Amino acid sequence: MVSLNTTPTQWSRYTPTERLTRFAGFLAFAAVLGWCIGSIDIIWAWVFDAPVQIGDLFARMSPPDVSNIGTIAWVLVETINIATIATAFSVILALPIAYIAAQNTTPNIVTLWIGRIILVSSRSVNTIIWALLFVAIFGPGIIAGVIAITFRSIGFVGKLMGEAIEEIDKRPVEALEATGASRFKVVAYAIVPQVMPTFWAVCILRWDINLRESTVLGLVGAGGIGIILQGAIDTFRWQEAATVLLAILCLVIIGEMISAYLRKRII
Repeated sequence: MVSLNTTPTQWSRYTPTERLTRFAGFLAFAAVLGWCIGSIDIIWAWVFDAPVQIGDLFARMSPPDVSNIGTIAWVLVETINIATIATAFSVILALPIAYIAAQNTTPNIVTLWIGRIILVSSRSVNTIIWALLFVAIFGPGIIAGVIAITFRSIGFVGKLMGEAIEEIDKRPVEALEATGASRFKVVAYAIVPQVMPTFWAVCILRWDINLRESTVLGLVGAGGIGIILQGAIDTFRWQEAATVLLAILCLVIIGEMISAYLRKRII
């Protein structure tokens, strides 16, 4: 007589070895995190006093001073212009760099690495650092802000567009090349139609990001609403600073609404 084992098998997501490995990884992460926190010089008296200081600052900001609202509104328009112009310039400059940085379209290995070095260099430097550099070159003002955001955006746009080019379907490209089509026609009729949805998505997203970044460029003298905010903070005009912060918040919300509308209509 054959006996059947009716004991149900207990299912486990991880084997004992996997559970031990995950636990060891968790302990290692906790140790590194604890070391990072311990290496930071924290003045705990200031941390515990922060809620009181926040309440005092909000009291100084209330009610917001709207006497300078005309100037603030005009500088907001200037901020939008900085973001828009910089986005347009960055797209124009990033597209050829993306073309040579993509493995399936670059002419040779030299141009591939030149394109990738440009993209990495652009993304490795923060917008504020670019702004400080160009303020030193061109002086304070909108030009420095536009160029700073442009240089920062080239890496973002170029990297995403280069990845989109690398992911295209090769069959249309091979079909046109088999007919003897020129390189320009191959790009125009086989590559561009496939990357257009990504192109519009990247442009809209980058404009949205640039709109936010342009609000702080004035802190280093590169134009935009940040100039008024920095001046208000430096002279302890907290009520005017509150108005500027509310204006920046409204600008960001409106920019998000416009971006969502454009993505819905275009993409």
